[in-house]
Amino acid sequence: MRRLAGTRKVGHAGTLDPMATGVLVLGINKATRLLTYIVGTSKTYTATIRLGETTITDDAEGEVTEAISAAAVTDDAITTGVAALTGPIQQVPSSVSAIKVNGERSYARVRSGEEVKLAARPVTIHRFDIHAIKRVDGGRVVDVDVTVECSSGTYIRALARDLGNALGVGGHLTALRRTQVGPYSIDQARTLEQLAEELEVLEMSLAARALMPNRELSEEETTEISFGRRIAAGPGAGTPEAATADNPAAAFAPSGELVALLADSGTFAKPVLVFAPGTGQAK
Repeated sequence: MRRLAGTRKVGHAGTLDPMATGVLVLGINKATRLLTYIVGTSKTYTATIRLGETTITDDAEGEVTEAISAAAVTDDAITTGVAALTGPIQQVPSSVSAIKVNGERSYARVRSGEEVKLAARPVTIHRFDIHAIKRVDGGRVVDVDVTVECSSGTYIRALARDLGNALGVGGHLTALRRTQVGPYSIDQARTLEQLAEELEVLEMSLAARALMPNRELSEEETTEISFGRRIAAGPGAGTPEAATADNPAAAFAPSGELVALLADSGTFAKPVLVFAPGTGQAK
């Protein structure tokens, strides 16, 4: 992307597992400043969970460490297991992950032969829908096609592992595709090959409009904010909907250009970030 965009200033809002496909949000030039607000948004995936086999990585990239026939696992049991993993849960991340343990990536420790136990962390599974249950190899393994919408930091591999463990047969992920990151869907995405033909990007103002609460500024407010000065607070000030430094509002000039990100503080709104005139892109 640096080569295609002709700039070194390219960042991302969260990588994918090696076997996964789908949406990867990139920021180019000034739009890299929006990425921190995209990282924490919810994600949606389509996936296939294989019940009856456990792997060291919790996905098809790793070797099978245990196989237990899933022939006795009923559709109702699978549905019940999925329901138990929906909503707020405590999830232990996959040990073969990029989480750091005493400064070293967990996957590096596992590959060196160390047994790594990571601490559980709270995540929320907003949606865990079953689309198909397919019995393979005489029922020895069962493939379950699902859609998962979840909070940032969720490991879909760990959901597959935990579903298999709850059913007593083990499980791992055989396919994973990220279809949405926050407001950005796979319909908006382009492959590297397509971008090499035409660098079609989402203009930064449009990216911010989709991501955050919007505030339309007057010409006078635009001038004040452009110089980093505060203006009157937004209509949500003093309520749970108030703009904050972590969840700011996107402020737009009368021309539609993104001017700044604002946080409410008492009766005033002050800039969290100010964008100089010009354009930036996010894709």
